[in-house]
Amino acid sequence: MLLSNLIRNQDTVNSKYSERYSRQILFYPIGEDGQKNLQKGRVAVIGCGGLGSNITNCLARAGVGFIRIIDKDIVELSNLQRQLLFDEKDAEKKLPKAFTAKSKLNLVNSDVAIEAIVDEVNTNNIGMFLQGIDLVLDGTDNFETRFLINEECVKNKIPWIYGSVAASYGMVCSIVPESGYCLKCIFKDLPADFIGANSGNVGILGSAVSAIASIQTTEALKILTGNISAITKGLIILDIWDLSLEIIEIEKDDGYKCPVCN
Repeated sequence: MLLSNLIRNQDTVNSKYSERYSRQILFYPIGEDGQKNLQKGRVAVIGCGGLGSNITNCLARAGVGFIRIIDKDIVELSNLQRQLLFDEKDAEKKLPKAFTAKSKLNLVNSDVAIEAIVDEVNTNNIGMFLQGIDLVLDGTDNFETRFLINEECVKNKIPWIYGSVAASYGMVCSIVPESGYCLKCIFKDLPADFIGANSGNVGILGSAVSAIASIQTTEALKILTGNISAITKGLIILDIWDLSLEIIEIEKDDGYKCPVCN
């Protein structure tokens, strides 16, 4: 009797799993094997603002098994225009974004393990934050942190996906081991503390944030499901306002020796 109950319970679990991800499993490049790979995947999302909150939402719904969210900020009223996981009560209470995202995502998909860390990524802790991680996604808003992520990921051969957005446009680039380039190769002339255009000085469209986060998430699904050949090669530039899309090929500069990936 005990064995039959165990089998019945297992069938129920399998049935719920199949139902939850049925539409994603039907997508041929993912299928059942890809979905199982997603379940085993361990991802770190650094920054849980516009991009990060959208990315974690998509990853949790897709069934990525473990998501580590790292962000030092609290929810503010100005965030609600584009950061989909938060609401007015979160802003009124000034709740930490990482913990708030975890509580919301637990309601979305209780099968996904969410780890929330309220901290600022720096040279002393980034190695610890990326331990046991298969993939890193960029939800930050500054190049100083991005260059730090780039160095740590290149050193440890961890794939990561750069993303940035301001006004109506944004950029995405998948940086994988042995791809022949890293973020420093692309933006070699930028100082580490370069700020440039951001939501605070040029504004930002929520639709642009969602679009860039969706591209980042799709690239992540390719990597996590083993569809490495499908990764978009080059720097993706999208402007949602005039609906323009460009993919810039990253060419090797024989006169430049990258200090990060050589």
